[in-house]
Amino acid sequence: MRAISVIALALAIAGCKKTEAPPAPAATVAAPAPAPLSADAPNLLTVGAPAPTIETQAHNGQKVSLAELKGRPVIVYFYPKDDTPGCTVEAQEIRDSFADLGKANAVVLGVSTQDNTSHRAFASKYGLPFMLLPDEDHAIAKAFGVPVKNGYAKRVTFVIDKQGKIAKVFPEVNPKGHSEEILDALRSLT
Repeated sequence: MRAISVIALALAIAGCKKTEAPPAPAATVAAPAPAPLSADAPNLLTVGAPAPTIETQAHNGQKVSLAELKGRPVIVYFYPKDDTPGCTVEAQEIRDSFADLGKANAVVLGVSTQDNTSHRAFASKYGLPFMLLPDEDHAIAKAFGVPVKNGYAKRVTFVIDKQGKIAKVFPEVNPKGHSEEILDALRSLT
């Protein structure tokens, strides 16, 4: 009798599971439409704004101070990560245009959230002649208003004029061909 009760109970439980209503779907929230850049990066510095005061040590050990670079044009380009396909293309194109950038007396500073050990390896591997700045705590990105998502800075470039003011902002950078855009921006400064 006891065996029959256990079997009957098991069948009853199995039957209940089959007839239970499916669980209610979790509450859904409509995903917002893709935001325009101004909503995505509302704090990007704009043309005419003074460049922030930044002091740090580049991958090559050199101290970098934006205030001390006043009098020269400065390119500050943010990129997501060392030695990734898009970032490598961008860095190599800037490297290949470095002589022309030098004719404009421009200083190039690449900024990403990796440390200087990573930056040294990246610069060495691709022969990058410009300085790479570490931004592990995202302080530089924050000062320029550059969004950081999942630990990686958005690809944005700023051209700073000789007076230390933002002269051009590239909020949506395509790595391929970007060095020519930078050169054009520098030409417009003179």
